[in-house]
Order: sequence, then structure tokens, then C-alpha cells
Amino acid sequence: MPLADSDRRLVEAELGRDPTRAEAALFENLWSEHCAYRSSRPLLAAFDSESDDVVVGPGDDAAVVSVTDDLYLTFGVESHNHPSYVDPYDGAATGVGGIVRDTLSMGAYPIALADCLYFGDFDREHSRYLLDGVVEGISDYGNAIGVPTVTGSTQFHEGYEGNPLVNVACVGLLPEDRLVTAAANEPGNALVLVGNATGRDGLGGASFASEDLAEDAETEDRPAVQVGDPYAEKLLVEANEALLDEDLVVAARDLGAAGLGGASSEMVAQGGLGARIDLDAVHQREPNMNALEILLAESQERMCYEVRPGDVERVREVAERFDLGCSVIGEVTEGNYVCEFEGEPVVDVPAEFLADGAPMNDLDRGAPGRPGTDLPNVDLETATEAVVSSPNTASKRWVYRQYDHEVGNRTLRRPGADAAELALYEVPEAGGPDTALAFAAGANPNWTEAAPYEGAYATAVENATNLAAVGADPLAAVDCLNGGNPEKPDVYGGFAAAVDGLADGCRDLDVPVVGGNVSLYNDSAAGPVPPTPTLAMLGVREGYDAPDAAVTGEGALVLVGGHDEALGGSEYLAQFDGSDAFPDVDDSGVAAVRAAARHDATLAVHDVSDGGLAVALAELVTEDAGVDATAPSLAALFSERPGRAVVETTDPDALRAAVDAPVVDLGDATADGALSLAVDGEDGGVEYDAAELRDLRSVLERELD
Repeated sequence: MPLADSDRRLVEAELGRDPTRAEAALFENLWSEHCAYRSSRPLLAAFDSESDDVVVGPGDDAAVVSVTDDLYLTFGVESHNHPSYVDPYDGAATGVGGIVRDTLSMGAYPIALADCLYFGDFDREHSRYLLDGVVEGISDYGNAIGVPTVTGSTQFHEGYEGNPLVNVACVGLLPEDRLVTAAANEPGNALVLVGNATGRDGLGGASFASEDLAEDAETEDRPAVQVGDPYAEKLLVEANEALLDEDLVVAARDLGAAGLGGASSEMVAQGGLGARIDLDAVHQREPNMNALEILLAESQERMCYEVRPGDVERVREVAERFDLGCSVIGEVTEGNYVCEFEGEPVVDVPAEFLADGAPMNDLDRGAPGRPGTDLPNVDLETATEAVVSSPNTASKRWVYRQYDHEVGNRTLRRPGADAAELALYEVPEAGGPDTALAFAAGANPNWTEAAPYEGAYATAVENATNLAAVGADPLAAVDCLNGGNPEKPDVYGGFAAAVDGLADGCRDLDVPVVGGNVSLYNDSAAGPVPPTPTLAMLGVREGYDAPDAAVTGEGALVLVGGHDEALGGSEYLAQFDGSDAFPDVDDSGVAAVRAAARHDATLAVHDVSDGGLAVALAELVTEDAGVDATAPSLAALFSERPGRAVVETTDPDALRAAVDAPVVDLGDATADGALSLAVDGEDGGVEYDAAELRDLRSVLERELD
């Protein structure tokens, strides 16, 4: 996609001349939607991003929050949507690599990943092909670099058939005295490129990510997809640690979108400085590369460091020790951003204009439609089996069993529950405090398709409820805002409503949104994706004694937050082609769920979300313990209003007195490993033993193994 005429006129006016070919390409990429957020930036002011714990907010490679007096966490999220359609394995793998390098550039060591994946209908062969390749890419890359994938979500919806979404979040840990940022500091300091050699892969990746996917994208756009090397990334992780140990890094930025040109220009622009770069000095793996290729290739596993002149040789020695390439490519200056090739300048522009000068799009915002009410008439057995066995609500074990979720010796709770838990201090650490991090991530496209604002608000409440179910207080969140072509008013209107809903939900929960990513133009011949506001949220709790998400068989079952009968956005309606108003959602139930999780009489907690109460109860069942529960109506079993949780307790009255929310009786946990469900006033019910229930919930493994 060439530089738009209107943008070219702005560039010509600023420079006082025509841009060179390399300059035009650089502006095209850095002013693309993917890099400049031209359509979404006016909306992002809705988010509150400050709190006493926020050290670095939006704008750097990753956010930084304070978790103890001397420890910081980094938190970031990225999308790799278009590349994962064109090449699902490498597209997803390099998405992991990019978010890990964002973590490194802040001085942190990566300790956990979350993957949030969205595909077309599961019964389509192409959707399963993409799922298989994406999961393998994430697994191979994450496992090889030794960073556990501990949480996430996998959703199927017809809107993603021609454009899957692959969103990956990463948490890093660092002592406060190791923090570095991407802002260049001092003229005269060297710019040093460390990592893999530069090739021609990933050329135009930023501009490619800012266009709708064409029908022939799988073949025509393959050169825009980067190729990952996780073993080089692992070496880069360890080399970065060594450089930080010796205080050799003044500032850092990973090479992602727009390659060296993007990383180096944004680095000096953020510091209000310039740079002089010798493109011939860049270590290359392909012959006869021209200036534009060296500047914009998105070859992976590369970092750009600002280094004091006296430390350059030591940086080179560290790179050589880890068998990584190292090039001194230029220096920080007080002038323009200048790149030379074969002794001639090919780029000479003001760095801040390049990084921040993209004009914002003035777009029409259409009003999202609202569905009417059309409730299907389905019996309890048919409804239960359809919803419990849906790929959206069924077990995702096929996905997460492929990830190493325990490497690093911090994982306290494996994937498959409401929130992952990690030890802040490595386990076991003699004398260290038992501080646990809780980590949840995801979004539900059925919710935001039914009601973009309300569904996004519910996404915030749902993620906070996941943390509350393990007794954690929320600390911070990052978002990955995915939408279709913003030039279409109805699409932009739905996306904007989702942004507002997510912002209001996080504000009401008092959770700062400290960073994120925007991915638009997720359209294909199949149409736009639903507005998909992926949220990743971190929380903290003291102690490792969080309740389990499976019943013990020894207590009574209650529902904290009470019943709801609104079915809008539910899997039940998706299965039976119905429609309804989206449930009224507020944040009031989250504190009640947290209080229940911390109560002395609590044995197990599991939140109500995808699939509703029926699925939550099914997920509580094990081979040794079961559930015998009754609901007031079929709708109450399948409403998905978040902010509620099923709790197994030895003292329902004490729990009811301890929480500030409705607490209703459901039944009992049993010792038979079965699921028994009934509806008040109706004869009979349904019952599934552990084997039958496992078979119902194993659709992914049955179809993909």
C-alpha cells in the first residue's frame, strides 16, 4: 500500500521536498494504522491508566507496575492476526517472540504468557487447520524459550472464518533498579543492534497488518510474514539479562513492526533526539540487500540498544558469548533521524514528525443494532448437551496440554481454571513471602456482537471475576482491541462502543489499563470480525491457599451473585439461533466473589461465564466428586451474566452473612462424580456420570487428535 496522497503532501510540506523512496516507505509503515493508531487513538483517551502502582503507562514497549517495594512487573499484549491467517505456525510463533522482546526491552525477564485465540466455526476444516498451526506455533516458540503459557482463551465464531485473531500477552519481572525504557538518553551514545542477522522476511509487515485480507492472502502476502527462531530468542533473553547485570544498557527497543526503521526512529523520537545510522553496518544474512530492505525488514530476534561509547566492546563480547550477531549501527544525535547507505543519505527526517506526525482519521461512527427477543423452546436435556459440548464451552485441554505451563518454577495453578496463579518469588524460596500473581485473559465475541458496549463492559467484569475467584485483588490490565474496517460506519461504531464499554468497566472496577494494542482492518471476503476487546488482567494475593475450581464433595453449593434469566450473547442462543437482550451487568458481584473465595468455610469457587451456570457446574465435576443442583428456570441455567460464582461451602449461612451480594442455594456437592441438573417445577432432570460428561466436553480432543 503506497503512501497516501494526503500523507505525501504533509511529508512534502514538512521536508520541503519530495521524500526519497526509503523515506516514503518508512512513512507508509510508521503512519499505518498498525503503528500509528490513526482510527483508534481518539478513542483511547477513554481509558484510565494511572494508579499509585503504575510506573510506566501506555506508550513504551510494555507497561510497568509496582508489585512490592522492590519488584516491578511488566505487562504487554500484541496481536499477530493477519500473519496467522497467511502462515498460522510462523505468524503465531513470531507473535510470541515479539511480545517477549517487548518485555526484554523494559529490563524484565519474561515469566508468563497468555494466548487468546479466535477462529471461524469449529466444524469447518479451515478453522481447524488454522487452530492446529497457531497452537503449534505458540507451543513450539514458548516452550523453546522457556516461558510458560499459563492462561488464555479459545473462541469459535463465524465472523473469524476469513480472519482469525491471535492475541498474546506477556508478564515480566524485574527489580526496580533494572528498569530501562525505550527513550534515547544522550547524544553521542552508540546504537547497537544485537541478535539475528537481517534478511528480507517480514517486509511491509506493518502496512500489511493495516489492510483487509484478500482472498489470495495465503499465497500473495506470505513474504510479509516473519519467520521465527525461538532458540535465537532464548539466547537473546539470556544475553539481555547479562547486559542488564553489567549495567550496559541505557535504553532498549525490540525490532518489531517496521523493523530497524521503526525501532530506532521511535527510540530517539521518544527522547526528543535524532540519530545517524549506517545501514551498511547492519549484519545481514542475504546478499545485495538495498537500503529499504535493511530499514524495513521485520526479521525476528533483534534488539536495538543505546550504549555508552565506553561499553560498546563489552556489549560485543556479551553478544559473542551467546552466539548472537552484533553491529554498531550508528549513534544518537541532536539532529534529524538520518540513515545512510553506500555513503549517501537515504533518510533525513525529523524523528518526532516520523514517529508522531500521522494525522488522525475523522470517521463516521454508526450506531450498533440491537437484537429483538426470540427465545427457542428447547428441553433441558437437548439444551444441556448442546451447550456443554459446544467447542466454545467444552474443555480446551487439547490446546493447553501442548504448552509447557510449569517451566520457570513459578506456576501454582495450571491452565483450565478461572485464573492462572504464579509465585512472585520462585518456588520454593527459603524465607520468601507467599505472594501469588493471578493472571486471566480473554473476550467473548458473542457478547460484543450482541451488544458491543455492554458486552465489552462484561468482559472487564468477567476477567476481574476470574481473579476474584482465586481471592486476588486486581492490579492492572492491558487490552488488545480488535475490529474490522474502521472506514465502515457500522463497524467503527461497534468498535468504538466496545472501547467505551471496556474503559467504563475497568474504571468502575478501579483497574488501570496500562497498555495495549489495536488491530483494525480485520476484514476478509467473509466480512468483518466482531468487535473483540481482548483483556488481560493481573491480580495479587497473599498466600498460596486459594480455593480450587473443582468440588470436593463435602459441602453445599451456592450461587454468589444470584440468578439471571437474560440470555443475550449466550452460547445457548448461539446453538439454537435465538436472540435476547444482553444481561444487565455491573461490577458489584466481583468483591462478593473475592470475599467468598477468602472465606474460611469455602472449599471451591468457579465463576459463571461462557455457557452459563450449567457449564460452570459441569466444570466443577471430577472423577471423585459431583454436583446435584436445581435452578429456577432453563434460562437461569444458561444466562452468562458475569460477576457471579458457584461456591462449595461448609457453612452457607456464614458465607451469606459475609458477602454483600445475593447468595442462593443450588444444591450439594456429591461423592459420585456425576452431574445432576433439574429445573424447579419441571418433572425429572438430567444426569451424566463422569465418563459421559468427559465425553461431552472432549469435542476438541475427539476431532483434532
